[in-house]
Amino acid sequence: MSETRSFKLDPQKRVLYLTKDPDLIRKQIAGELTLTMADVAVGDLLDDINTDVMTPAWVCFDWEPTEIAKNAYAGLIVDGERLIPPGALFNANFEVIVSGMQKGVGSSRETAVQCEKYSGIRLAVAASFAPIHARNNINSGVLMANHEQLARLEKGEELSIEELSEGHDPVTQRIIQMGGLFPFSKALAKGEVSVPLPSHEARPQTMCEKIIASHLVDAAPGTTVRPGDSVLVQVDGGYSHEFTTAQVHAFLTEEFGEDYTVQNPQKFAVFEDHLIYADHVERYRKFLPKIEVLRAMQRTFQEKTGVLGFNAVDGVSPGICHQLARETIIEPGEVVLATDSHTCMGGGSNAYAYGVGTTEYAALVQSGLAPIVVPESIRFELTGELGPGVTAKDVMLYILMTYAKREETLNRCMEFTGPGLRSMSMDERATLANMATECTAKTGICEADEATIEWIRARRPELSARDLRAKLVAPDEGAHYEGGFHTLDLGTIEAMVAHPGDPDRGIASDPKNGEFIRNLDSVAIDIAYGGSCTAGKEGDLDLYVQVMREALEAGRKVKDGVSFYIQFGSTRVESYARAKGYHEILEQAGVKIIPPGCGACIGCGPGVSDDSEQVTVSAINRNYKGRSGPGRLYLASPLTVAASAVTGVITEFKAGMFQETAQVH
Repeated sequence: MSETRSFKLDPQKRVLYLTKDPDLIRKQIAGELTLTMADVAVGDLLDDINTDVMTPAWVCFDWEPTEIAKNAYAGLIVDGERLIPPGALFNANFEVIVSGMQKGVGSSRETAVQCEKYSGIRLAVAASFAPIHARNNINSGVLMANHEQLARLEKGEELSIEELSEGHDPVTQRIIQMGGLFPFSKALAKGEVSVPLPSHEARPQTMCEKIIASHLVDAAPGTTVRPGDSVLVQVDGGYSHEFTTAQVHAFLTEEFGEDYTVQNPQKFAVFEDHLIYADHVERYRKFLPKIEVLRAMQRTFQEKTGVLGFNAVDGVSPGICHQLARETIIEPGEVVLATDSHTCMGGGSNAYAYGVGTTEYAALVQSGLAPIVVPESIRFELTGELGPGVTAKDVMLYILMTYAKREETLNRCMEFTGPGLRSMSMDERATLANMATECTAKTGICEADEATIEWIRARRPELSARDLRAKLVAPDEGAHYEGGFHTLDLGTIEAMVAHPGDPDRGIASDPKNGEFIRNLDSVAIDIAYGGSCTAGKEGDLDLYVQVMREALEAGRKVKDGVSFYIQFGSTRVESYARAKGYHEILEQAGVKIIPPGCGACIGCGPGVSDDSEQVTVSAINRNYKGRSGPGRLYLASPLTVAASAVTGVITEFKAGMFQETAQVH
C-alpha cells in the first residue's frame, strides 16, 4: 500500500500566486515573474474564489482530465478575457497554487479541484477553504497547506504528511496519507484499515448528531457521537445529475471494473435536469454534442445499476433533482448524500443531507457506506411569524448578512426549531435548509412535526404515518451547540435583497440596518427570474401569483422592457399551478413560463443575462459573478422579484401597492 509521507517543492516546478493584481498573474503565467511569500502578503491574494470561477458550468460538460485541465479557471475574467488562457495552468509547469480566504466557495463540483489536479497541482495553499471544496481536495489526493507552511517550503524545508494533515480527524488523516478516498475505501473493504466506533458517555444530542448516531455501522443502540468524531455511516440514499454522473460511472469503472454494482438502488437516482434547456442559451449551443455524451453516459449508469431514473421526456425534464428528491425519495431521519451542494434542501424534511464530490459519491454508492466527521451545530430557534411581504428567503439573506458573514455557520449543521418554524409551510422550511450551503454550512435541518408527515404522505401515500412519525428527529433538551443557540423573532425580519457578487451582501428594507431596499428603487432591471430549487416550489408559485394577481387587478402587467420568467421545480409543481389557474394569471400578466427543471440558476436556460450591462433580480440561491450570465444579479424573495417585474425597478412588495399607484395616476 503506497502512502504519501512528505511534501517538498520540486525545483523544476513552479508556484502560482493568485494575486488581486491581474498583471502579476499574467506575468507568472508567461514565465516573466516568480513570486514567493517574501514578496506577497496574504491580503494581496484573491479571496472567495468560487467554483464557478474555477470551472464555469460549461467546463463541467467535459469529464475527461485533459479537457478539464485545459479550461482551468475559465471563469476568471478580466476586461472581458480569460486571465488564465486555455491550457496555461498545465503548460506553465506549476505544482502549487496559492490564494487567500475561503478558497472554493459555491457548489460541490469536483471539477474545481480536478482542473488544478489535472494541471499538475499537488498542493493548494489558502488561508481557509470552503468545506466541500476541502473535502474534494482530500478525496482527490490534493494536499492543502497554509501560507506559513508554504514560506517554509520555499526555504527548502520538507513538510511531513502528519503536519499537512494536522487538525483533521484520524480517518481523514489516513485518507490524506493514502492519497485519496478510493485507496482508503478499498483498504476498508479488505479490512486493512478500520473506523473505530465512538465510546462516549451518553449526553443530549443535536438533530444531526442523533441521525448520525442512528446510522453508525455495527454500533450498539444508545451509542452517541460528538463533533469531531470520525465515524462510518450507512447511507440511506442519494442522487446525481447529468453534470456529474458521467464521472461517477467513469470512476467506478476505473476503480472497480466493468462489473461494478451499487447498494440499495431503489433509494438512489439520476436526474436529467441541469442541462435540459442549455439549447436556449446561445453561447452553450456549441456544447450540445458534449451534453448529449453526458446524458448517454448517465443513462448507461442508470441502466447498469438499476437506480431510479428521472429522465427527460420529449425534451422536458421531470424537475429539479432537489425538489424531486424531497417529493419521491427523502424521509425524516435519513442520511442522504448527492453530487450537488443544494442537497441540503432535504433537511427541510428532517433529513441529514449534504452535497459531495463525484469521488465521494462513487465510493459511497458502490459500498453504501461513507466515512464522515460529525459536524458542530448552530441552532436557530424561530419565534413569532413572518410579517406581510416577508419570506423564508429573506430570513436566509438575513442570516447570511449576519451570522454567515462572521463565519459562525462555517462547516456547521444549521438547525432550525421553534414555534416560528412550525408557522412556516414545508416549502418555506425547504428554503431555509436549501440555502445553508450559501452559508458555507455543512447542511441545514428543520425540526419535524405533523405537517412534515402530511406533506410527505400527500406525495407518497404508500408510506404510513406511523412509520414516518417514528423516524422524526428532534434535538434533545440540553444539547450543546458550538455555534450557539440563537433566537430569531421572525416578526422582526424585513424584506431583503443581496447585492451582486455574493449572497451575504444583503441589505434590508428596515432603515435601522443601514442601506435598505427603498434605496434601490432607482436600479432598473432587465430580467426578473423566479425558479430554481430554492424558489420553484408550490409555495413560491403562490407568492408570484399573489403579486401578479394584484397587479392585474390594478391594470398593471410586467413592465415593458422587462422579461419575467417563472420556472417550475417539478411536474407536480406545474400540475399544482394549472389546477389553481395560475397559468392564465401569469400569461395574462406577461410572464414567460418555463417547463420544469434547472436552468438560469446555473446559466443553462432561459432567464440568463446576455451582456454585462443587464441587471437581473432573481429568486435563485447564489449570485456569484457569471453564475447566471455576465450581467449584475441581485438576489431577492419571490415577492420582491415579482413586484420588481411590474415596476421595472427593484421594489419591495407591499399588499395593495399597485392599487395605490393606480390611484396616484
